[in-house]
Amino acid sequence: MTLRVAVLMGGTSGERNVSLASGVQVARALRDRGHQVLAVDTARGLMEWEEEIRILETGVAAAPAPAGGSKPGGVGLLDGGDLGFLGRVPELAEVDVIFPALHGGAGEDGTLQGVLELAGLPYAGSGRLGCTLAMDKEVSKRLFVQAGIPTAPWMVSPVDPEEVVEGLGLPLIVKPPSGGSTLGLTLVRDATELEGAVSAALRYEDRVLFERFVKGRELTVGILGDRALPVGEIIPKHELFDYDCKYVPGMAEEIFPARIPDELAQRLQALALQVHRVLFMREFSRVDFLVDSDGGIWCLEANALPGMTANSLLPRAGAAAGINFPDLCDRIVRLAQARHLRL
Repeated sequence: MTLRVAVLMGGTSGERNVSLASGVQVARALRDRGHQVLAVDTARGLMEWEEEIRILETGVAAAPAPAGGSKPGGVGLLDGGDLGFLGRVPELAEVDVIFPALHGGAGEDGTLQGVLELAGLPYAGSGRLGCTLAMDKEVSKRLFVQAGIPTAPWMVSPVDPEEVVEGLGLPLIVKPPSGGSTLGLTLVRDATELEGAVSAALRYEDRVLFERFVKGRELTVGILGDRALPVGEIIPKHELFDYDCKYVPGMAEEIFPARIPDELAQRLQALALQVHRVLFMREFSRVDFLVDSDGGIWCLEANALPGMTANSLLPRAGAAAGINFPDLCDRIVRLAQARHLRL
C-alpha cells in the first residue's frame, strides 16, 4: 500500500548538515518503494527537487561551528515554541506518516515530537519521552545505572576541576550532555586541558558532562521494531570516533557483522534491547558500546534518531540482516503507521 510520507530534515542545530544528508536519502528510498514523499527542511519549508539532488551529490558537509558562540538547538520553523511550521507547510496535514530525520536540538530532544502530538500528526520513531531521555546523556546514564546497565562513571558541571580529575582520573571525556555527532567533545589527557575542553563544550550547551575514558573496541547495535540487528564494529582512524571519522569517507572502518564471539554479540544485543526499552524508545534506535581489554561492556549512549544515510550505522546493520536501505525505511514508516492505527 502506498503511503503519503513527509520527511522532516535540516533544522538549525549543529547537526543540520548530517540531517539534510539523512533526510534526502530517506526521501529517495521511500520513493523507491512507491511512496508519495514530501521533503521538508524545517528551517525553510518544502524542499525543491533540485535542492534534494544537490545534497545527494555533495553528502555531509564539514562540521559547523556555532555562529557567534550561540548554542545551536532550534528546528527553524519551531522557533518560539509555536506551531508556525504547520501553517507554512499545510500539506503535512494530509500525510499518513511523518518521518523525522532531524538530528540534535529541538528535532531530537522531544520538542518536535511534542508539537507533532499536539497537532495530531502521526510520526515514526520514539515519542516525546523517549527522545528526551535518549538525548540527555546524564539522565540516560542515571537510568542505565538504575537498570543495571554498565556505563562509565561521570560527573556534571558545576564541579571543581580538581574534583573531576580526582574522581574520574585521566584521560577523560568532556562533552555537552545533549549533543550529538561528537560536536563539542574533547579527550582530555592533562588537567591543564580541562579549561579549554569545558569552553568547547559550553559553545553547544550550558552544561558539561565529564566521563571516565574507557579504551576499547567500539561496537554498535541497531534496533528495528523489537529486534536487535547484527552487531557492528567501528575502527576509526582517529583515537575517537569523531565528526570526521563519522562522515568523511575512508576515516573509519565499519565492520558488519562485527568479528566477535557469538556470546558477546548476544550480550550486546540483549543490552541494546534493554536500553531501547528503558528509555521508552520505539520503532528504531541505535545503542553504542565500548568493550574493554578485560571484556567489560560499557554503554556509551543511545540514539533515538540515528543517522539514516545509506552508509550510516543503522542501515549498515540492516544490510547485514538482509534488509536493504529502501526496505529499512519502508519498514519504519509501516511500523509507525500500524502503531498509530492501534491508538
